[in-house]
Amino acid sequence: MPLTTITPPFIEAFFDEATNTVSYLVGDPDTRTAAVIDPVLDFDMASGVVDTRSADRILAFARDQDWHVAMVLETHAHADHLSAGAIIKARTGAWIGIGRHIRDAQRVFGPAFAMTDLKMDGSDFDRLFDEGDAIPLGSLTIGVMHLPGHTSADVAYRIGDAVFVGDTLFMPDYGTARTDFPGGDARTLYRSIRRLLALPDETRLFLCHDYKAPGREDYRWETTVGEQRRTNIHVNDSVDEAAFVALREGRDAALPAPRLLLPSIQVNIRAGRFGAAEPNGVSYLRIPVKWRSAGA
Repeated sequence: MPLTTITPPFIEAFFDEATNTVSYLVGDPDTRTAAVIDPVLDFDMASGVVDTRSADRILAFARDQDWHVAMVLETHAHADHLSAGAIIKARTGAWIGIGRHIRDAQRVFGPAFAMTDLKMDGSDFDRLFDEGDAIPLGSLTIGVMHLPGHTSADVAYRIGDAVFVGDTLFMPDYGTARTDFPGGDARTLYRSIRRLLALPDETRLFLCHDYKAPGREDYRWETTVGEQRRTNIHVNDSVDEAAFVALREGRDAALPAPRLLLPSIQVNIRAGRFGAAEPNGVSYLRIPVKWRSAGA
């Protein structure tokens, strides 16, 4: 998918240490038009209290630097943080987009959480993207790559030599995304990653998370195709598909569920929207409980 841009995009990263998530403001310097990619809504699990400090930080930066936020782009329905997409839309008028396969996640999780208000056709989002779609960002063009494997709905956004890969890859010393969520598949993820790594070596990859691999003291979220091909501990050029699948499935079998899985999924498949508040002003997220009998 060749893309040409005259002006390199402006990129500013915003790291949320509580969820190890990186959000990005990506802009066209010629028109001052910007997109926000994977914004975080702050949520305290113990109290159930939500606040908007991470979104506020991005919007304050945009205001101070004279960026017009025109869109929010989600790489997938995240399971480890809540999306601030709806907040940014309400405050800026931006539209929200995601890959069309979000409907797969909605079909799985909507009934599981009895989300009777969920629009199962994906229309909680303003735009749904397919492989190869081109999104205008001022004078720049964003290309969409459908990269399933972590979930069926993952997409990456390519702007010139920069690709925002979501959870598909981590830093080379940390590896790759888990594949044990509904719609995930290790073999599919390997093939998606090989598509990414077929881009030119100098292509910059911007990640959605970093957890500081053992022995590394600083957080990092930018790498290159060449660096990944040479040194990624799970999927460098010496690792074939069978070896990757065995490694990934073995690791996934031992991983705990993400801490914010249950609230995140319910909010994120609604494009950052909560269900209607009760008369006391509280929005309740449904959490299913599986009972085990005494003899089990």
